[in-house]
Amino acid sequence: MDAGSTIHKQSASRLTVIAHLFGILAIILMLVWLLHYRGGIEYDSDNPDRVFNAHPFFMFCGLIFLAGEAMMTYKTISSAMIVQNSIHMFLHLIALCLGIAGVCAVFRFHDMIQAEDVYSLHSWVGLSTFCLFCLQWVLGFFTFMFPKAGKQTRACMLPWHVCGGRALLYMATCTALTGLIEKAAFLELKHHCESHLINFTGLFILLFGIFVDLSVAIARYV
Repeated sequence: MDAGSTIHKQSASRLTVIAHLFGILAIILMLVWLLHYRGGIEYDSDNPDRVFNAHPFFMFCGLIFLAGEAMMTYKTISSAMIVQNSIHMFLHLIALCLGIAGVCAVFRFHDMIQAEDVYSLHSWVGLSTFCLFCLQWVLGFFTFMFPKAGKQTRACMLPWHVCGGRALLYMATCTALTGLIEKAAFLELKHHCESHLINFTGLFILLFGIFVDLSVAIARYV
């Protein structure tokens, strides 16, 4: 490994650490918000607010945090290709399962309060992101894992798969931010301390996405 590659690897590792910091802070703040201010997280509850709270938590943990972890694991950890692919795929599979639970939670919440489904920009972008995430995982699994496409096909698909993953992280981050804004508007929090908590949660989610993408981009030069 030449000097340039070493510097890029060290930079990617530092960016990964920073990304982890922002991701963990976002999880902590979201839990404080949902548990302390919003009454808790319970998918099977008779309380619609608790059912709703499962939506932002599962969606962030799945389509943003674990998806980001999967991207960083593949690009910044040195190991055999099969190990990298397996961890990458497995983390995305868990993210997909959490995403399904999160989507089901919000539809269940709407049924409980008799509200309209898929009416806002947040829901349009979010549902599109989730569907594309599912498609990305299925295509990636059959192309790179089993039964695995030919070498030339995999080489052609790889740049599209990488760019698609990064684009989905952007879309998931935008969805999270618009969702937080929408919820804060519904609650009419204005200058309440809960409003500041939501703002900081959104800020840390944004910074997590930025540093994940930076770490992955820098790692490509290793």
